[in-house]
Amino acid sequence: MKLEERLKRSMRLRQMALTTDRSYVQWYRRFVHFYGGKRHPETMGAQEVEAFLTHLAAERNVAPSTQNQALNALVFLYREVLEIPVEGIDALRARERQKIPVVLTTGEVKALLGPTVGDTGLAASLLYGCGLRLMECLRLRVKDMI
Repeated sequence: MKLEERLKRSMRLRQMALTTDRSYVQWYRRFVHFYGGKRHPETMGAQEVEAFLTHLAAERNVAPSTQNQALNALVFLYREVLEIPVEGIDALRARERQKIPVVLTTGEVKALLGPTVGDTGLAASLLYGCGLRLMECLRLRVKDMI
């Protein structure tokens, strides 16, 4: 069985979310591709993971949460699938970006939500007014509102 299939099977057995499955497989592929696709992860270790994570922060300029997701995916791969401990990863960490709040005026909100009608209008209003995430809004049921 190929390593990618073993990774997928391991995540399915642990009943991980489908979105987590997809993102972990993508990080596995990016990691292998980073080393030219010629080296098997079993032949690599903490140094290679550290170099990959440093590359993400220094050259790809990813957000800290993205780098953490990549780290978690690779640690899962090594610990749970390959059963190889990876410790002492001291990669360059991505910097937290300063978040500048965006506040809309009442008129801007009316202009934004006014043209939307029906199901789309309801969803847009819930997203904005309740602070729901997209998937939370799409999975919302009538009994959740009561």
